[in-house]
Amino acid sequence: MDWLRRNHPDVNGVVTATRGNHGQSIAFAARQLGLRAVVVVPHGNSKEKNAAMRALGAELVEHGQDFHDADGHADELAASRKLHRVLSFHPRLVRGVASYALELLQAVPDLDFVYVPTGWGSGAAGLAAVRNALGLKTKIIGVTSSEAPSYARSSAVGRIVDVPARTRIADGIAVARPHPGAFELVRNEIERVVEVSDDAVEAAMRSYFRATHNVAEGAGAAALAAVFEECTQVAGKRVAAALRGAMSIRISILESLGRDRGRSSKVGRLLLLPEMQVQGLSSHKRKGTGESRNEQRDNEHKLGSQQQPCENLL
Repeated sequence: MDWLRRNHPDVNGVVTATRGNHGQSIAFAARQLGLRAVVVVPHGNSKEKNAAMRALGAELVEHGQDFHDADGHADELAASRKLHRVLSFHPRLVRGVASYALELLQAVPDLDFVYVPTGWGSGAAGLAAVRNALGLKTKIIGVTSSEAPSYARSSAVGRIVDVPARTRIADGIAVARPHPGAFELVRNEIERVVEVSDDAVEAAMRSYFRATHNVAEGAGAAALAAVFEECTQVAGKRVAAALRGAMSIRISILESLGRDRGRSSKVGRLLLLPEMQVQGLSSHKRKGTGESRNEQRDNEHKLGSQQQPCENLL
């Protein structure tokens, strides 16, 4: 947005499409720069995320049944209202997303694996760019919902495959097909793509909250769900799971997280396997969060104190 203001000072408004997180960032940045922001979401989008975008000054437009419908309508509004089209995937946006990858990989340069939620592809692209720039050997594992598996299926066959998204919890990665540009950028940079169920994502959300007191939205907890799923494969390795924040979580979802849903009572007690270090869950915080070293050590102790077999995690 700063680039837009400096290079196109005549622009007085922007339009974008989102399921919530990207839209909130655009609304926030637009207001800081005195720009009008129009954000398109599909019908049935999170009421809380919609309210958050409106609170940040965005004009919210509901259109279509999924992200792709909303994205197409944003193109139409850009033309009809003469607004600057802010794409939901763009190299300049990737540079911003990559800032967390730079902080993580500079703080923990000897990671073996990083698990990253993968929807439109910005997170994976940013991680790959930083890893390559730093000359590291860290392997990137993409994570999708098994109810929105287009990225996994596309990676498996080497071409874009459309699969309707039906996830009830991981709306932040609910895409029916990868972004073509992002897919070409990361298809050879990702080691593999793991699919996780909605139940596994909810279990990971509970684990985050119980062990670290971080509230993760569904898409944000998908990476940890994948670590749990592949725990035998990464035992003894240094592993990071990218946690995206709560943003806005429905009260009904929070209530569901308070129920065991028939799961083992051990959920949330164990995030670390024997001799396995999961960096980035709580031991690495973004700059300025104010977490002390003692708090970091306490969280790491809670994460690793219960050494149970892999099958007891979920």
